[in-house]
Amino acid sequence: MSAAPDVAGLQAEGLSVTYPNGHTALRDASFRLPQGSITGLLGVNGAGKSTLFKALMGFVPLSAGRVQILGESVARARKAQAVAYVPQSEEVDWSFPVLVEDVVMMGRYGHMGLLRRPRAADRAAVDAALARVEMTDFRHRQIGALSGGQRKRVFLARALAQDARVILLDEPFTGVDTGTEAQITALLRALREEGRVMLVATHNLGTVPAFCDRVVMVRGTVLAEGPTEQVFTPEILHATFGGPGTAWGLVAGGAA
Repeated sequence: MSAAPDVAGLQAEGLSVTYPNGHTALRDASFRLPQGSITGLLGVNGAGKSTLFKALMGFVPLSAGRVQILGESVARARKAQAVAYVPQSEEVDWSFPVLVEDVVMMGRYGHMGLLRRPRAADRAAVDAALARVEMTDFRHRQIGALSGGQRKRVFLARALAQDARVILLDEPFTGVDTGTEAQITALLRALREEGRVMLVATHNLGTVPAFCDRVVMVRGTVLAEGPTEQVFTPEILHATFGGPGTAWGLVAGGAA
């Protein structure tokens, strides 16, 4: 699914989510992400980041607001395989016996028929995705036998095999070494050059100015959003995280 260049890659307008127990996890959250961009989603634990991801994917019902992906509804975007979600490691059952290449092939399910029989194009997409994340040599390994960084790369390959234009990544750098983090960051930059949209939840604030074009600051709602140089400031960081700047490992104006 494609859209005119001036159409937002991802747009949230007044999103609110209230769970059945009455807890409102997200209130009146709005932001707009252009095509060809990497955006950091920042906030403390419990600030509503995971709920926001679920709302953007249509996994939880909205109490209010709407989401558009490349100018279309979430339902239409998902049907067109235009949006992909890369979950946190904690959301995956690593004991389930499945091969790396089969996990990546799951990204092709939406492109297959009802019987989910892979075609040559599906196998080629899986091959290309594994090569792009440098996991070809691991394709016949069990997913549970991989390191944390390797698992992250496999799930990113699944999104690439899907050919999603919008990719939501929930804590892709948690539990990975610096080499894997640099590899993932380089891949995200390359995807940005292809016009794709990445929304990346991360606690690694020190790297945000270097690789995020934009940031969305969340604390029960969207406190601020926009270009990194305008929003990633000590004042807004304090409103988002509390505490002194030294607690974030930052100095005014960027990474320490």
